[in-house]
Amino acid sequence: MPPRTLSNYYKDDWKSGEADFVDIISAVNGKPVARTSSAGIDFADMVRHGRNVGGPALRAMTFHERAAMLKGLAQALMDRKDDLYAVSRDTGATDRDAWPDIEGGAGTLFSLASKAKRELPNSTIILDGPIEGLSKGGTFVGQHIHTSKLGVAVQINAYNFPIWGMLEKLGPALMAGMPVIIKPATPTAQLAESAVQIMVATGLLPKGAVQLVVGSAGDLLSHLTGQDVVSFTGSAATAAKLKTHPTIIEHSVPFIAEQDSLNASMLGPEVAPDDEEFQLFVKEVSREMTVKAGQKCTAIRRILVPSSLVDAVQDALVQQLSGISIGDPADKATKMGALVSAAQRADVVSRVGELEDEAEIVHGSLDEPTLVGDGAQTGAFMSPVLLRCSSPLSAEKVHSVEAFGPVATLMPYDSVADAIELCRLGGGSLVMSLFTHNKSVAREVVLGTAPFHGRIAIINRDCARESTGHGSPLPVLVHGGPGRAGGGEEMGGVRGIKHYMQRTAIQGSPDILTAITESWVTGAKTDTSTPHPFRYKFGDLEIGKTIETGSRTVSLEDIEHFAEFTGDNFYAHMDEEAAAANPFFPGRVAHGYLILSFAAGLFVDPEPGPVLANYGLDDLRFLAPVTPGETLTVRLTAKSKKKRNDEYGEVNWDVEVTRADGKAVATYTLLTMNAI
Repeated sequence: MPPRTLSNYYKDDWKSGEADFVDIISAVNGKPVARTSSAGIDFADMVRHGRNVGGPALRAMTFHERAAMLKGLAQALMDRKDDLYAVSRDTGATDRDAWPDIEGGAGTLFSLASKAKRELPNSTIILDGPIEGLSKGGTFVGQHIHTSKLGVAVQINAYNFPIWGMLEKLGPALMAGMPVIIKPATPTAQLAESAVQIMVATGLLPKGAVQLVVGSAGDLLSHLTGQDVVSFTGSAATAAKLKTHPTIIEHSVPFIAEQDSLNASMLGPEVAPDDEEFQLFVKEVSREMTVKAGQKCTAIRRILVPSSLVDAVQDALVQQLSGISIGDPADKATKMGALVSAAQRADVVSRVGELEDEAEIVHGSLDEPTLVGDGAQTGAFMSPVLLRCSSPLSAEKVHSVEAFGPVATLMPYDSVADAIELCRLGGGSLVMSLFTHNKSVAREVVLGTAPFHGRIAIINRDCARESTGHGSPLPVLVHGGPGRAGGGEEMGGVRGIKHYMQRTAIQGSPDILTAITESWVTGAKTDTSTPHPFRYKFGDLEIGKTIETGSRTVSLEDIEHFAEFTGDNFYAHMDEEAAAANPFFPGRVAHGYLILSFAAGLFVDPEPGPVLANYGLDDLRFLAPVTPGETLTVRLTAKSKKKRNDEYGEVNWDVEVTRADGKAVATYTLLTMNAI
């Protein structure tokens, strides 16, 4: 059967290359399974199509509409996951290896879509932080906002996670309103192309929103500007070449790098061989060495162990690794598949040779391993290799040379300070893990290593059952790291979306900023005409609709009744002498929650109507005390709206409670659900 010819997705059509085809070789049996080429693609035209067709279409959609699109794409991938698993096996991955790539990738889109629907407005602008007062009278104010860039997001992905690695970038970019040009790594491009085929077939993607290059990227980067973004996952060497491309330098094109790093895992100094943390540590190291045949940017490369336990850990790891069966990913008896290619295996073997200058192999071999399954014959297989470096503080290569395969080095340490230094010698990593039940050790290690890591996982008996482990990036958390790890960030929920948007400080009058942001700003005009704001349905309620209430006087009897009714007898409310001794109060004062209750009594319209529920308060502050005899009034203003579904929407109300002297005593945001 001839290899399948992969197609580029170019200007909303599938187009095969015209010449210079490159074969993709099965990692399992060494036979060609696909071929790629991008010959005939006009990359300048591809970029123009993304900017001029995809960009306007995406920017016309609100965040909620984009979230619905991502959810639909994720569901389509899950519906066809069995097809993707079948394609994945030729990359050398077992189904266990492919699960985080295929289903984890879809899960990343699901997570981002859900988070965006909950946290972002049904609009196209993200507000960043509160209003900043810029003038004494409040007529000139500032606000930071995020808006969509007008370029394309070029996403250059690594071979080890062709689906998850693509979707962790694709989701935030599309949510930000940026069209995407995807360039997968050639050795696994067939899996990325299959996933894009599924997503395009849904019809959910606007024209120009996504394009795919399965062959060479040619002069693609030469056509970028400062409105574009390049996101890269892979080696530090390749990242260095890309980020120094003349066009990227000339136009200051934003460049996000997520690079392979020498991640460490540390066993706490207090752990004994019989402790649960010891067993958890050994299992996690073994797993991280062998999942995806060690071809993970988050895999454990350096194993830090107290000197007194290094022999015990070595023996336990050898026992674990000896039970790993290697072979055909399609065979259920296989625990570890192949490296992605024979060239990658040769590179790993070469790197191990460099590491042997400072460490010795204590388990495994660079010879061909014994294989499971009839289909595994001439593939890129190798056994797990465990090395041991006796003097890691004085070594160099174990902290700088990465064998991107099932390889890790055991390193003893004498003190927590030494272990922290060993972590730092990696020069910056995506992740480190610490196995300890000692809180003081955890704090010391985190404070000492956090500047060098994008993520730190502390695992022990309390959280192990639910822990996602050392090597699993999560869509709601940052995935990236400083220094050698590239200095970039991926995912992180809404943070990841903002990487593909422009942050701008806008300045002007409250009325102007209200109009731009669709969120009422203090000092902007209000509409106090009848009817009451609670009489309006969600769709009819306008931002700025306000009620200024009548007044209510707080009596001593009110305070005492509230104390008796609620049981809140705090001295500031009930003991005149003690309250007067408090520097914050002139004497007995009203309960803060009594003030809120009276405020609600003043502004609530009691009759049935469009307001379905009050579901909370945000940003509550008590600003000044209220003493018996003082009078309260309330201003309630419709601040912003967010549609939830076809039945109701969320309304945020700005609430200010004031005394008769005009002093604000409480401010907060009231959250209600209003019928559409």
